[in-house]
Amino acid sequence: MDLLRLATAGSVDDGKSTLIGRLLYDSKSIFEDQLESIEKTSQSRGDEHTDLALLTDGLRAEREQGITIDVAHRYFATPKRKFIIADTPGHIQYTRNMVTGASTANLAIILIDARKGILEQSRRHAFIASLLQIPHLVVAVNKMDLVDYSEEAFEKVRLEFTEFASKLDIADLTFIPMSALVGDNVVDRSTNMDWYNGGTLLHHLEEVHIASDYNMVDGRFPVQYVIRPQSKSNPDYRGYAGKMAGGILRPGDEIAVLPSGFTSKIKAIEYNGEEVAEAYSPMSVVVLLEDEIDISRGDMICRVNNQATATQDIEAMVCWMSEASSLTEGSKLAIKHTTNWGRAMVKDFRYRLDINTLSRDMEAKGLELNEIGKVRLRITKPLMADHYDRNRETGSFILVDEATNVTVGAGMITSTE
Repeated sequence: MDLLRLATAGSVDDGKSTLIGRLLYDSKSIFEDQLESIEKTSQSRGDEHTDLALLTDGLRAEREQGITIDVAHRYFATPKRKFIIADTPGHIQYTRNMVTGASTANLAIILIDARKGILEQSRRHAFIASLLQIPHLVVAVNKMDLVDYSEEAFEKVRLEFTEFASKLDIADLTFIPMSALVGDNVVDRSTNMDWYNGGTLLHHLEEVHIASDYNMVDGRFPVQYVIRPQSKSNPDYRGYAGKMAGGILRPGDEIAVLPSGFTSKIKAIEYNGEEVAEAYSPMSVVVLLEDEIDISRGDMICRVNNQATATQDIEAMVCWMSEASSLTEGSKLAIKHTTNWGRAMVKDFRYRLDINTLSRDMEAKGLELNEIGKVRLRITKPLMADHYDRNRETGSFILVDEATNVTVGAGMITSTE
C-alpha cells in the first residue's frame, strides 16, 4: 500500500483544520475518547457544532484564538492508501511553517472560502506550492453551505484561480466544491450539489496517481552511515546505509562515488536485513560494493553514466525563516544538503520575489522573515546536487545559524555552476 503525503494551505479561517477533522471523522480514523474530548471542549465554548478543527489544533494558543500556528501532522489510512497530512497555518507570519509542512508533500489542498473568493494568502500559498514543485494541487472551494451551494459562486472561484495558476508551474489542478463543517463532498458525496459531477475529496486522494512523482531515472544514493560490525560472523562486512533519493539501483550496476569519482560495482542490496533485487526512492537500504573504497557520510553513490553535479557554487531560491537575522550578501551559514554538511557564504544576492505579484525586486539587499529570493552561494566543500525541478531530494537544502544551531533558511537549487 503506497503512502500519500499531503498538506493543507490557504487563508485564515478558510477551514483547513476543520477539513482534516472531517476527513478523520468521516473515515472512522479517530478514537472515541478523542471525539468525546473535542465534544466536551466544543460544548464548554458554546459552539453550535462539534469543532473538528480541535483534532489538529493542539496548542493552547491555537484553541483560544481559533487559528493554526504550528504544523500538525496526522496519520490515517483507508483500504486503498495510507496518508500523512500536514495542517499548515494560514497567517502570513507563519509562511515559513507552510514551507516546512509542504516541503515533502505529493499533494497540496488549497482551501478557498466560497464567500470571499481568492485572497492574497491563497495566491501566496499557490505560488509556494508551485515553487516547491508539489506535483498535485487540489483547490477546495469550502463553505459552500454559506452560499446556498451556488454553482455560480464555485465557477467564479474556479475561473479566477485557473487564470492565476496559468502563471505558475502546476502540472495537475483539481477543483472540488465542499463544506467541511457539514461534510459535503469530503468523504461522502453531497446531495446539495447535483450540478457537480466530480468525485469527493477522499476519492481523489485515494485515486490520484503518485508513482510518477518520484525521479526513477537518476540513481542517487546519499550515504548516511557506514556499517562495520566486525563480528566473527561478518569479519569483512562493509555496508553503506542511506535512503534512496532517486532512480533505481540493482546488484551488478556500475557505480561512481562522488566527490572522489572512484568506481565499483554493486555486490548486493539489503532491505530490512534481506537481500533485494533493486532499490528505488524512497526506500532506506544498505548497499554493498565489490571493492573497498574510502566512503563516508555525505558521499553519494550514482550510476557511472548518470552522475549528480559535484559543485561548490550553486544558485538557489531561498525562503528565509529567521526573525533574529537577515540573509544578505556576505552572510555565512552552515548548509545541509542530503546527508552532507558544509559551510556556505552568500556570494551574490540576486533579487527578492514579491510572491503576491510574482515580480522581482532587483533593488532589495536581503531577505527578512518569510521572504523568498534568489541568491548565489559558495560552499566550502562539493555538494552532489541536481536542479530542484528534476529531483526534490538532491535539489534542496537547509541553512543553519552556526551560533544557535537554528534552521534559518530552506533552499531550492536552480543552477549548479
